[in-house]
Amino acid sequence: MTAEVKSVLKQKKRFKTLHVLRNRWQMYLLVLPAIVYLIIFNYMPMYGLQIAFRNFRTSKGITGSDWVGLKFFEKFVTLPICWELIRNTLSITLYSLCTYPLPIIFALMLNEVRSTKFKKTIQMVSYAPHFISTVVLCSMITLLLSKNGGAFNTIVGLFGVKAQDWLAIPAYFPTIVVWSGVWQELGWSSIIFLAALAGVSPELIEAARIDGASRMQIITHVNVPTILPTVVIMLIMKCGNVLSLGFEKIFLLQNSLNMEASRIISTYTYELGLLGGQFSFSAAIGLFNTVVNVLMLFCVNTISKKLTEISLW
Repeated sequence: MTAEVKSVLKQKKRFKTLHVLRNRWQMYLLVLPAIVYLIIFNYMPMYGLQIAFRNFRTSKGITGSDWVGLKFFEKFVTLPICWELIRNTLSITLYSLCTYPLPIIFALMLNEVRSTKFKKTIQMVSYAPHFISTVVLCSMITLLLSKNGGAFNTIVGLFGVKAQDWLAIPAYFPTIVVWSGVWQELGWSSIIFLAALAGVSPELIEAARIDGASRMQIITHVNVPTILPTVVIMLIMKCGNVLSLGFEKIFLLQNSLNMEASRIISTYTYELGLLGGQFSFSAAIGLFNTVVNVLMLFCVNTISKKLTEISLW
């Protein structure tokens, strides 16, 4: 291909782009605030990531602080509690990952409800906990599991179980965190799967009925394959946050007795950064966390692409 032909093709491509922008400028204008938001609050702060590689001092500023390379990353990996932090974070995250099928099952069950009134009632009841703030939720959990007068102790006491402070027992901490999250997010998480189920072809379902398929067979062989791309994509994104765990809930349920199981990477970063003033060290830990998540995302996406031919890219 000659240089002249390349120039003509490039010019045509430019004219086509300008034509699209001119005809659809209203749509791009609607997207503009979101793009500006991402640039200001997501991309511009990346400039500060370099403090993870510097001995940051507020008096010297970011660029004026001494460059120390991977010093803080090495310090984190060699910490006596490093693997305890990773273990606690992974134990809660992977436990939570095991509950991933629950919203899918709930959506499939809700999709089979024929009474519109009953279906809307279930949706309202299951969506409502999502709007409870984390502080209120943690207060509810604390009161529910309280040793003195807690409803949970009252119930299990009927079966001869001795009353105790459940939040003070490290072994029960991941279960409390994960299942309280399931209760709060089950209905809300099922919305995207209900939306995917709405796209199932009625003709396909009717054809399956004519062929003699039962309700369970329709769910298994029609509904599930239809929503499988959505299920896989959501699973990939969830696996990409394998070391990212919500800070607020863990921190509010944390106490000196359950620290063995509740001290995770995000709470430790908070202790170092905001309480201890070790900004470079906490930034290094946060960056380490992000890099592991990105690597996990790439790995899971690659595996999914090979096994199911479904991927994010």
